[in-house]
Order: sequence, then C-alpha cells, then structure tokens
Amino acid sequence: MVRWKKISLAVALVALAVLATLAWTRFNTKRSAVANDTVTLAQVRGADRAAVARGAYVMRTGDCMACHSAGQGEFAGGYNIDTPFGRIVSSNITPDPETGIGGMTERDFFDAVRHGQGSKGLLYPAMPYTAYQRLTDQDMHDLWAYMSTVAPVHNEIEETAGLGFPFNIRLVMAGWNLLFFDNRPFTPTPGLSIEQTRGQYLVDGGTHCAACHSPRNLLGAESGKGYMQGGNLGLWYAPDLTPNPHTGLGGASEDSVVEYLRTGSNGLAVATGPMAEAVEHSFQHLEESDIRSIARYLQTLPASPGTRPQAIAQDTPAMQRGALRYEVNCSACHGVRGEGMGGMTAAFAGNRSLQSDDATSLMHVMLVGGRAAATEAKPTGAGMPSFAWKMSDRQIAETLDYIRNSWGNAAKPVDEAEIARLRSVLSARDQLPAN
Repeated sequence: MVRWKKISLAVALVALAVLATLAWTRFNTKRSAVANDTVTLAQVRGADRAAVARGAYVMRTGDCMACHSAGQGEFAGGYNIDTPFGRIVSSNITPDPETGIGGMTERDFFDAVRHGQGSKGLLYPAMPYTAYQRLTDQDMHDLWAYMSTVAPVHNEIEETAGLGFPFNIRLVMAGWNLLFFDNRPFTPTPGLSIEQTRGQYLVDGGTHCAACHSPRNLLGAESGKGYMQGGNLGLWYAPDLTPNPHTGLGGASEDSVVEYLRTGSNGLAVATGPMAEAVEHSFQHLEESDIRSIARYLQTLPASPGTRPQAIAQDTPAMQRGALRYEVNCSACHGVRGEGMGGMTAAFAGNRSLQSDDATSLMHVMLVGGRAAATEAKPTGAGMPSFAWKMSDRQIAETLDYIRNSWGNAAKPVDEAEIARLRSVLSARDQLPAN
C-alpha cells in the first residue's frame, strides 16, 4: 500500500510539473516587457508620424477596422461574430478611457493583442490573438502609435451578451489556451525565400488567413493537419488555399491571386461575404509586393488530399431540371456557358472554389443573396438576389448540382437537408406558392 501511495504521489508531482510548464509557456507575456507600462493610450500625445503611418498599415493587415466597427464609429465595436458557442460582440478599441482601451498602457495592449489577456479578462479567439501573437515588437509599437490617433468614442459594449453558460465565463478560456494556444513569436519555415517568408509572416500573423481557411475541431481550435485546406465558418465556407488542382489554387496563376486580393475579382472568382469585407478593409490597402509575397507563400504549401469526384451525369432528370432553372434564372449574369461577366459576376466554368465538398457559401447566397467586394480598382461590386422566395430546397440543390457539375466541373451532390437548415438559420423566406 505504501509503495502504491509513493507511485501515485510521484505521478501526481510529474503531472503537476507538466501542467505548470505548459501554463508557463501558454500564459507567459515576458517578451512583451519591451512595451511601456506607465503611459495610457488616452495620455499619448504627439506620436511619431512615421510610426503612425506604419501602424496604420499594420492595422490594415490585421483587418481591425472590419471587426471593430459597426455603426457607432470606427473602432467603436459592436460587430456581431457568430460562433458555434454563441454570439460574441466586438469590443470598443478607441482611446475612450471608460468604454474603450484608453486606460490601457502599451504593455496592456501588447498583452491583449499578442497573448489574449485583456482588461476584462481572457479574450476569446474570435479576436485572433492566436495569429497576432506572431507580430513583431516593431509592428506592435507602430500599431500602438496609430491607435493613439484614433478618435475616442464612448460606446459601452457587453462582449459576452450573446454567450450562454459556461462560455460567458472568460476563465474557461484558460483551459482552451492550455490546450491550443501556441504562445510563440513568428518562426519562418526553413528554406523559404525572403519574399515567401514575408508572405508567411503576413498569412500566419496579421492577415490571419488560417482563422477562416483552416478547419476547426469541436472546441473551435484550428486543425494543424488541415492548415489552409478550407474551413467552415458556420454560415460560410472559406475555400482551400493549397495548390490542390481540383479545389485549391493549383491551377491559379500568381497574377490572378494578386488581382483577386487587390481588387476583389480576377475574371473568375468574385469575393463576397466575409472575404469581401477582408478585401475592402484590408487587402486592397496593402502594397502589391506584400500581396505577391502572400501568393508566393501559398504556392509553397503541400496540396490538400482532396481528389476530383465523378461528375454527376448530365442526362439525369434532376440535372436537366437544374439546367433549365439555371438558364432562366442565372445565365443572364453568369453566362450560358458559365463564363461570368468579367470582374462583375463570378464565372462558374473552371471555378475551383465552387467544387469543394462543402457548398455552404453557395447555399448561403442562393438563400439570402450577396454583395461583391467594392474596391478602388473595381468600385462596382455586383449584387446577387435571393432565390429563397422562388425556389424550394430541392430546386436550389438541383441548380447548384448543375453549376457544380457542368463546364468541366465535378462535385458531390448538394445536401437538400442542409439547405433547409440554412434557410431556417438565416431566416430566409419560404418559397412562394405556385398559385
């Protein structure tokens, strides 16, 4: 008995030591000690103009404005972020000392952005500190300088109002961070060129592409094995960005990727939904050299394992109904042969993002419509109307099956039950009666 007690005690001590070491690596903010810890954001005056300009660029790479602005003023918060665990409302990050981050010191700011430790407690990874932890000290200093120039807005935000128990308890995130938070600075992949390394820094850091384009596990953490292989966002699907020749960027030229990110369209794909927001608020403001470095880094990734399925036969009754419905409802904008309308509307022929196993985004726009990105280079973003009133779940499935399996495309059948679920979640209207 004494022997087993000693063994149990030894095991317990080892487990405690492992847990303590893990906690130290996950919650240690020592590398952010380079930041000033005396002057609050509201007190900063006369920040260096060059630093402010660089910080504005860092803000654009991080797409901060898109998620922290929702009608009450820039960076005043209030943007709703729907997650599988409930709704999170983005915080006020203006220098207002009462409702914003005006009372934070630069060290507090570093701790929040890079380590997920905010003034109200641990942050939720809907704010991608899991990516921002890779930002360099210089980028963080510059971002702080820029934030000091933002106009303060008094706007009280209850960020956890849409979360139920236990997810509304911020301390729960301690366990999540222990399991999933990789609290380390940026480490480039060996063998990359200078341009590709810059691309990796942007992709994995500021632009946090994997936050949308990688699958997540049941607890909402990114799956390392599926890095950039496409991810479901609940109401949208972010496509595969690996060189997969069927569903990814395998056949896309560097120039076409650059054009898409800079303008929102490239003659084939058109950004809509969350990607339209990213293009409008972030990518179109980046230097072309940085966007090109992103495209070149993506080319270095291993291709996802997805393969081309057998296309659905064109002569089935369902496909023939889909073809007729496409001609009547879709061909005026997307072309009889799926060729699209230049940079205005998406082309379907050869559009790999349409052929992934997950058709959530296609179902989404069919049910409630959508809007293409509007950028300085291409200001006329086309709109997509809702077809929920006109088509049943089965009819939408047949139409999408036709689009995803014509003009050389091939994809598995769309799930009619999933369309019904999305129709309910999106509060899309029911099909009008025939008479």
